[in-house]
Amino acid sequence: MPHPFLSLVIPAYNEERRLPHTLEQVACFLESQTYTWEVIVVNNASTDKTHAIIQDFSQKHLQIHGLYEARRGKGRAIKSGMLAARGEYRFMCDADLSMPITELNRFLPPQLENFNLAIASREAPGAIRYNEPYYRHLGGRAVNTMIRLLILPGLNDTQCGFKCFSAPVAEDLFTRQTLSGWSFDIEILAIAKLRGYQIAEIPIPWYFNPETKLSAFQDALQMFLDILVVRDNLQRGIYGPEN
Repeated sequence: MPHPFLSLVIPAYNEERRLPHTLEQVACFLESQTYTWEVIVVNNASTDKTHAIIQDFSQKHLQIHGLYEARRGKGRAIKSGMLAARGEYRFMCDADLSMPITELNRFLPPQLENFNLAIASREAPGAIRYNEPYYRHLGGRAVNTMIRLLILPGLNDTQCGFKCFSAPVAEDLFTRQTLSGWSFDIEILAIAKLRGYQIAEIPIPWYFNPETKLSAFQDALQMFLDILVVRDNLQRGIYGPEN
């Protein structure tokens, strides 16, 4: 069976409220495209009706597949989905669609060429944030400043949940990933820098969702600790040699 052009990976933990609308939008958009595609929805040990919703959509749309990841953690869910995907390009997408799905093609050829991975940015010139509380924006900038100072200079926004990888790069990076929680993006991008991959930062319109599962304070502390782990791993050569 030929590989699709695009694999869209959506992690889902207790997403019974948001997932139906998201999958409707995703399916409607992708069915209007000329390229081949698949959607992998990773049920991350949900305890609500997420599994039933995925099953229902997979019966209606043959290109939508469910994958179960029993170990909790967004990083684990994304890793499972990325390594199970078959697409030439593999795009991770948050279930809240805080970036409109209509922005997707800006991360793919022919609109974007000569890249290894492309990351959505809420801070690059041209990006627009909608409805975000000031304290969350301020906290996000503080975290990003820390990330840039310690391990990832030059990237404006490492934590936006929309990123696209070519298939060989996805397989290289996600097999080396060790973090299982929210900070996995930082680790993936640090490994990409180490491996010499070209990273494109794409400014996007982004809509704040008050139902976010991210805790502004508790998760920020864990992120700081994870940054220290990644920096230590880099120094110890855990991720392998530079390209």
